[in-house]
Amino acid sequence: MAALSEKASIDWYTTRGENNQPPPLDGNLRVIDKYNAYYLNRDVRDDDKVIYLTFDAGYENGNVVKILDILKKHEAPAAFFVLAHLVKSETDLVLRMINEGHLVGNHTVKHRDMSLVTDKAQFAEELARLEDIYRQYTGNKMAKYYRPPEGRFSELNLRHATELGYSTVFWSFAYADWDNNNQPDPKTAREKILANTHNGAIILMHPNSATNALILDGLLDEWKARGYRIGSLEELVINNRDESDETQ
Repeated sequence: MAALSEKASIDWYTTRGENNQPPPLDGNLRVIDKYNAYYLNRDVRDDDKVIYLTFDAGYENGNVVKILDILKKHEAPAAFFVLAHLVKSETDLVLRMINEGHLVGNHTVKHRDMSLVTDKAQFAEELARLEDIYRQYTGNKMAKYYRPPEGRFSELNLRHATELGYSTVFWSFAYADWDNNNQPDPKTAREKILANTHNGAIILMHPNSATNALILDGLLDEWKARGYRIGSLEELVINNRDESDETQ
């Protein structure tokens, strides 16, 4: 496969692993290994089964609160990648995320296709604008974790994000849960998620999903029964950086 140019747009995706094994990276997606970017924890041990819950959050429709209630019940940390609209219109909700120990990361101001942004100054400005809004409304500094909207990126984006001190976070499992008018059947969704849960997984969900609000409580119980703990992205990134430093 011919290498893409640094500016070429790439759509993130993952294949399904078999028997609850992590999915391999295909083709040009392997470029993330050159940068401070993650799609799963590839250094997990068999005796430390861990998964990471991440949510892309653009607005509240009653289900984000339900998701937070469930996470609080299970004392499970999560990462919420937010847009400016949520920060401005639901500031108390975002403050709740912070106060309950969740990471709040950068999903850009308006869900812009960042693969089209090739100038570093413009890329930095897009992330900084949300940082400023977040600081203005919450009084907090935004964590340096970034998820490209719709998983569209370029190698140049990865380079810029890394140089700006950001960790770019993709995922090793996601499913079609975002359309409020076409929500997946809860039983089918639960079965799909559990069939694709693997050690070190970064799971992408949308907190506006009524299905997710229905099944998350039971999923957390089942994950625990299967020996999984819920980890934090900070833990994943810090541990990987430490291991990288040791090999230099």
